[in-house]
Order: sequence, then C-alpha cells, then structure tokens
Amino acid sequence: MSLAQQLATRFREVILDGKWIANTNYQDQLSVLTWEQATTRIGSLNTIAMLTFHIHYYIAGVLKVFEGGELTIRDKYSFDLPEIGNQEDWILLCQNLVADAEKFAGHVEQMTDEKLDSTFIDEKYGTYRRNIEGIIEHSYYHLGQVSLIRKMVKAGKK
Repeated sequence: MSLAQQLATRFREVILDGKWIANTNYQDQLSVLTWEQATTRIGSLNTIAMLTFHIHYYIAGVLKVFEGGELTIRDKYSFDLPEIGNQEDWILLCQNLVADAEKFAGHVEQMTDEKLDSTFIDEKYGTYRRNIEGIIEHSYYHLGQVSLIRKMVKAGKK
C-alpha cells in the first residue's frame, strides 16, 4: 500500500469507518445523536455540534485547496457554527462532514509521494503530508472530546 493510500485509510478510520485507534469514529458517534443532544452545552465545554463544525471546517478548507482553490480558512472562524435549530440542520451538518471526508480521502489516496512531500500553499504550512497528518491527529483529539461529551449528555450532566 502506498503512503498516500495509508494516509487516506487513517483519515477514513477517524472520520468514517475505523475502530482501530479509538474503537469508534465520527460517523459512529454522531449518527446516534439528536440535534438537541448535539447542541447541549456541558459547563464551559464546546457542544458536539460545535466540534463537528470545527472538524468539518478544516477538512472542507483543505479540500478546497486539493480541488485547486485557495486556502481561505482562518482559525478565528473555525467555531462559527451556524444555528442548529432542528434535526434537519444537524443531519445536514453531519452529511456535509461525511461527504467532504469522502472527497478528501479520495484526493489523498491519489497523491504521489512527490506531491505529499511538496509545499502546501506556503513553506510556513509545511508539506501536504504534514497537513494531512495534522488533520488526522486534530480529528482524533476532538473525537475524544466528542465521545466524552456524548457520554455526559446521555447521563444528563450539565
């Protein structure tokens, strides 16, 4: 398996279908939640919906670059979740995450080693590989939060 295929597999594991590292993934964690659960705030923690938006924000932003666009995402906007007012809004957020994750993984698995080692937009951002690995690691970090917050929401903690 090529390096690109390995990275795409690792990315799919955390977002779409994996069980190896965390014994779960975003799709598993999110698919069983109602919009009320996803938007429930536990103390000062981010909501699950906010974390979902946050992860999708970075995936969609880097995907845009993979598709030939500009890098327009900025950290300061990464938690600017539009209002989730009903189940349809929540489902749409989750569907967008999954759809863009599939596209993202498809682009990654087609990359050559040369592309993976090339500069991502500007030298200050490192290589494509570094950015892909960063998104995987960042996603696992927040997946742990989603998993814990989900347990707290289900237990009725505030």
